[in-house]
Amino acid sequence: MATLDGTFSLFRHTKTCVVIPTYNNVGTLGGVLDDVLKLTDQVIVVNDGSTDNTSTYQDRYSQISWISYEQNVGKGWALRQAFKLAFELGYEQAITMDADGQHFAGDLVLFLEASQQNPGALVVGARNIQAEGMPAKNTFANKFSNFWFWVETGKSLPDTQSGFRLYPLSRMKSMRFFTKKYEFELEALVSADWRGIEVVSIPIQVYYPPENERVSHFRPFRDFFRISVLNTVLVLLTFTVAWPIKLIRYLAHNKFSAVVKEQLQKHNENHVKMAAAFGFGVFMGLVPIWGFQMLTAAFLAHLLRLNKVIVVAASNISLPPLIPFIVFFSFELGKLLVHEPVDFTAEMMYYLKDQVMQGNFYHSLNEFGYSIVQYILGSLLLASVAGLLVFLTSWVFLYIFGRKKRRQSL
Repeated sequence: MATLDGTFSLFRHTKTCVVIPTYNNVGTLGGVLDDVLKLTDQVIVVNDGSTDNTSTYQDRYSQISWISYEQNVGKGWALRQAFKLAFELGYEQAITMDADGQHFAGDLVLFLEASQQNPGALVVGARNIQAEGMPAKNTFANKFSNFWFWVETGKSLPDTQSGFRLYPLSRMKSMRFFTKKYEFELEALVSADWRGIEVVSIPIQVYYPPENERVSHFRPFRDFFRISVLNTVLVLLTFTVAWPIKLIRYLAHNKFSAVVKEQLQKHNENHVKMAAAFGFGVFMGLVPIWGFQMLTAAFLAHLLRLNKVIVVAASNISLPPLIPFIVFFSFELGKLLVHEPVDFTAEMMYYLKDQVMQGNFYHSLNEFGYSIVQYILGSLLLASVAGLLVFLTSWVFLYIFGRKKRRQSL
């Protein structure tokens, strides 16, 4: 652990600054600055339109950088302005902490150590949310935010609402943010994860003053509404953008892709048979025989004299991120093949949840059994259509690739 005297050089060596946004925290800001300045003078304070005497601190602490504007905008906007200035001043990292005295300046060193152990990571300080004195609304908001972060990234964090963080500015230069208030901190976490920036968590101390001494600008109704709107947008982007990109990256770099590439270069089979292997593999990956798809695909590929490696690799289309979509489209296509189709998003959820909870178990089983027929027929139709499309696309690609290869060999 760095010594107290060594922290000044450590902050300079790592090009790290401390960012403190403040709005009407005149009673606590001075103490926070005094504690931080014992460790580093690389500090940026953002006076987010305070209406108290916060501006008087600017002359008292003239050795640090200040950003001030008259109209209060929000914490997210304040942080974005501070990051912009930090970029201009050449900083590569920024540790954000609150001005209300809840965070301990001594924990700043923990963030620098965590950053050295996890280069380029966004480090979040995790509070003990069960700590005595933590407001109930903060506990609820934190659990609410943690859940949606998991939905949007597939990763768990113990405290996504903590304002004590280290941001890797050097990796965030191209990132664009849209929120201006408390929801910015969730947007930053999700955006960082989507950009491939590792998000790690470290335990920190936190102090909650008595209720009559607290200064909080968090407005439950308005801020929860903004966070909910943000989560709605992020979830939509998760399914339409983030997951497809992750899937493409996975397909491009996993071991099956390497094997398929090797097979394409190694074997001299005609384009129709190679395309048929891709199409048949996708077909087998979508047929409703979960757990036996690859084994059955390999056996049938042997009988049909198709490239077994390509067939098995293509049958891996039933990846966890795609399964909800496969099930949904199977039910939707199944509507075309049954006389009394079941609406997956309405009746299925009703009968499989409410009916069972009400004790009407056999009725729900009957409905479930009928819907399974719709699902099986729909999945066979989906598998056939998808297999045919992959066959045609693969044939076109292999034909073009083959022509280019022949031209290069001349």
